[in-house]
Order: sequence, then structure tokens, then C-alpha cells
Amino acid sequence: MKVDILAFGVHPDDVELGCSGTLIASAKAGKKVAVVDLTGGELGTRGTVDTRKTEAADAAGVMLLAARENLEMADGFFQHDEANVRKVITVIRKYQPEIVLCNAPEDRHPDHGRSSKLVADAAFLSGLRKIETVYNNQPQQQWRPAYVFHYIQDRYLKPDFVFDISDHFEEKIKSVLCYKTQFNTLDASEPATYISNPDFLETIKGRALMLGKRIGVKYAEGYLSAKTPGINSFDAFIQQVT
Repeated sequence: MKVDILAFGVHPDDVELGCSGTLIASAKAGKKVAVVDLTGGELGTRGTVDTRKTEAADAAGVMLLAARENLEMADGFFQHDEANVRKVITVIRKYQPEIVLCNAPEDRHPDHGRSSKLVADAAFLSGLRKIETVYNNQPQQQWRPAYVFHYIQDRYLKPDFVFDISDHFEEKIKSVLCYKTQFNTLDASEPATYISNPDFLETIKGRALMLGKRIGVKYAEGYLSAKTPGINSFDAFIQQVT
């Protein structure tokens, strides 16, 4: 299955927090979108691997995904090694995305930065034909995405560009709230966490408002790119203003 956009998250709920507005907007515009989670989030304080699987499937429906899968790396302990790079190369070659979205280069959770480097390196290596991978007992062809963009997560990083999600912000929040064990809960049967308090959602809204203000819209999501995106017309900028 070829997709237009393949979004990676090291934990189920990363893409919902970081780039779900972009994914929903893109899917509604006719793009084919898929998500790959690297781990099951098994070290999360609240919930279980099984509840996270159910929550991730529910969120996939909200985000209008064509596919979602999990590479089952070790939460907290996965390494940037050949085995894991090959797993990511295989899935990139499977979906052949033009755009890859992945975790922030550095963030509060150390897994985010480590996975960011892992995915970015795999996206490059996926274009080398002498790296051989197999899927469904068939050799894969090399494939290199045109761009790898890193979505901004907990820590503020100055974006290289922002994506207008004004018309899809409520759906973004709906996708986040699919993780009932993780967010917006005062359930005291498990320990409270940094993200479980309902006030955490206000920080998500505040970030989206702040990024939206940078381009004169209500809500936006921010991205970093090592490769400078180019244009061949100023029309896109003019359309934004008008």
C-alpha cells in the first residue's frame, strides 16, 4: 500500500499529540495517510499494552488512517542499531511515502529524540539499493521519502514551518481523548501523571493557538526540517493572506 504521508511515533499517542491535526487535514484533502508506532508504550504509568492497542485503534478511526501498525520495539530501551533501522527501512519501503513525519529531535522524554534520529537515518538509508530488505517473502525496492519533518512535542522548539489545523483542531483533541487511560482523567485507581490531569489539554490548546498566531490562523502544528522546503511560486503565500 503506497501512502502519501507516513507518520511515526515512538509511543501510541505521540502522533495524536504532535501531528494529528495535520494528518486529519491531509486525509480530508484526499491524501492517503498511515501511522507506525515504534513501541507499545509498555512503560507508561497508566493503562496497559492492551488498553493502548484499543485506544490507538480508536484514534486511527478519528484520524482517517489508511493503516496503522506497531513495530514492537522496547519502550524506553530500544536502540539505534542495525536491527531497528532495518525494521523502519522495511516499513518505509512497504508504504513508499512522499512525506515522513516523526518525533521531535529532542524532548522531555528521551525516547523522542532517539526515535527521531532512528527514523531520519532509516529514511535516508531506505534509498540505498544495496541495503536489502524483504517483506512478505519478496525483496523490496529502495525508496527515499522526499522530506522528513519532525513534529514539535512537549518542549518548545522554534518551527521551520507551521501547518494550519484550524478546521480540524476539535478532531485532533478527539483523537487524543481516545487514550482514556492517559488523558483528561481524575481516576485515582492509578497514579496521577504529568499528562493525566485535565489541565494538560490546555497546554495542547495553548501551543496550537501560539503556533497559529504565527501565520494569522487560529490553530496550527509546528515542524522542523533539516532539508529546506522550496517553492516555485509566491501564489501560496498570497492565497494565505487573502
